[in-house]
Parts: sequence; C-alpha cells; structure tokens
Amino acid sequence: MPSLFSPSLLALTPIPGLGTSLEKPASSVDPNYFEMLERNSHIVYPALAMVVLGLITAAILQASKAQDMDGAVKAEFKKLIVDELRRYPAGLETPALASATGLDRSKLVRLLDQMQQDGVLISHTTTQRQTVWRVKGVGGAAY
Repeated sequence: MPSLFSPSLLALTPIPGLGTSLEKPASSVDPNYFEMLERNSHIVYPALAMVVLGLITAAILQASKAQDMDGAVKAEFKKLIVDELRRYPAGLETPALASATGLDRSKLVRLLDQMQQDGVLISHTTTQRQTVWRVKGVGGAAY
C-alpha cells in the first residue's frame, strides 16, 4: 500500500487553486541573472561597496553628532564640575562626580579630559584604579 506522502501520490494530486500544471517560478537563480552580474561586475560591486561605505560614514557622523553637546551646555557642565570640585579640595573620583553632576559617565570623562588638556583640572589614579580629579592649584598634595 503506498504511503500518503509518497512522491508519486503527491505528483498526481492536484493542489487546490493552482491547477494541475506544476512549473518552477522564475527566480533570481536564473542563469541570465548571474551572467548579467558577471558581465557587469566591474560596475555593480564597486557601486555596492561605495553605497555601503557611504551608509557607514553617515552612521558614524550621525552618532558623533548625537553625543556632542552644544557650547552653552558644555560650559554650564564645566562650571558645575569646577564648583563641585572646589567643595572637595582633595578631589573627587569619577563616579562621585557623575552622580553629583547627573552626566553620563562617558560624557563626563570626555569633558574632564578636555578640561585637563585646557589646564583647568589635574588628575591622578589611586591604588584602587580610580581616577581622582581636582581643580588645578586648589588644595591637595602635588602629584
């Protein structure tokens, strides 16, 4: 007795809505499609690479713009950081400054590094591997 799922039985059974003729649909595996790609590969693949590089560049620029602060906001946070550090002459660690200012830690570190390059702040690393920041010329030992 033949099984219900045997290939010979399935081939003879008409599928409702499709009729009795079973043909392969046209698809991208058509040899003409691959021949066209091979004939124009010197144009298609470099163009595709340029589009991908353009998208990556646009994404990087968009991400960098989203993380930057405008000048007024930056100046306000710098003033807040200096005021907070003047309250603690021995300096503050980065997590304490982040909680005091309400800034994201990565943005805070970027601002602190910029202020250190400008000569406003100095820093040193403790034995617990924490960076302590303080205002240049205010209290604390010379490092």
